[in-house]
Formats: sequence, structure tokens, C-alpha cells
Amino acid sequence: MAKYFDVHPENPQRRTITGVADSIRSGALVAYPTDSCYALGCQLGSRDGIGRIRSIRDLDERHHFTLVCQNFGQLGQFVHIDNDVFRAIKAATPGSYTFILPATKEVPRQLLHPKKKTVGVRIPDHTVAQALLAELGEPLLSSTLLLPDEKEPLTQGWEIKERLDHVVDAVIDSGDCGTEPTTVIDFSGGAPEIVRRGAGDTTRFE
Repeated sequence: MAKYFDVHPENPQRRTITGVADSIRSGALVAYPTDSCYALGCQLGSRDGIGRIRSIRDLDERHHFTLVCQNFGQLGQFVHIDNDVFRAIKAATPGSYTFILPATKEVPRQLLHPKKKTVGVRIPDHTVAQALLAELGEPLLSSTLLLPDEKEPLTQGWEIKERLDHVVDAVIDSGDCGTEPTTVIDFSGGAPEIVRRGAGDTTRFE
């Protein structure tokens, strides 16, 4: 049965955030809010967490997992990024964007696209997500909480608790969050390619 945490949206309770971060380090899979709907998240190197996310969402090996990062310093450890791409991404973050980039050796192999050796990265503009990332001290391996055969992602903490009670370990509820998935921009070829139009404005990448 999943633990349910009611967290203040602007001043998240430190004790609660610390407890959730500790559980993630111990292997927990959590549902947490971002600026672009809820996400499933686990520790970066958790094989069990990756497997559980794949099972919940019915994902194949071509799915791009996302490393949700606290800031640019953290992001730069996990992807290769040149100056032009750096400036373009810097101008759009934090925000509702996921960027696909060539991965560094710091990224576990099971997270990489099997052919492209790329990974998704993002920096959310959400107080609770940022607090959790700051406490965790490393990126959160994540995927949008979009269930198989459903067109809309889950956006209510209580509903997530009801529907995923026996497949996730914790649900963080801080009230309303984004209702659209991120906009996905693929920079792996150098020039931006819009893979998915979502919450982030695509104008700057067109």
C-alpha cells in the first residue's frame, strides 16, 4: 500500500521531503508532481524501479527515460552539450521541456536509447519537485505518469493513490500541478527537432 503525503505547494515540509528522499534511496518508486503533470520517479541506478515503471506504463526498450535535474550543474554531468545547445536549453529552463541529448558514461546503460545512446533531461519549474531534488542530491529517474491506453496523464494525487496503491510506494500530493506532459525537443542531431508538443512553448525551437 502506497504512503500518501500531503505537501504544502509553496513551503513543502522539510521532514516529509527528507523522508521521501530517504525512501527513494532505499529503492522506493514514487509518484510526484511537476510543472507538467505527475511523474513516476526512482533512484538513478534502480533496476527494480526501472522495471516497475516499464511495467506500469507498458514501455518498450525504445522509451526515453528522463533524468529530472535540480539545475544545470547537475544536468551537465549526464549529457554532452555544446555551446549553442547550452544557450538554447538555458533560455528555456527551468520549465516544461524535456531535452534529448547524447548521454555521458555517468548514465546507466539500461536508461539509454538502444541505438542512439541518448537520454532525456529536464529541469522542472515546480517548488515541491525542486525541494525533493535538492534533498536527494542527484537526478530523479522519471517518466510521465501516463497509463497504457489512456490519452491524458493522471493529475490528482488522491486518484493516483487509489489506482496505483499496490504498484507504487509513495504519492506526493501538493494540489494542482500541470495537466500536460512536457514538450520534448531532440537535440541529439545538433539542430532542435520537436518530438512532442506539450506544455512548453515550441516557438523558440521552430
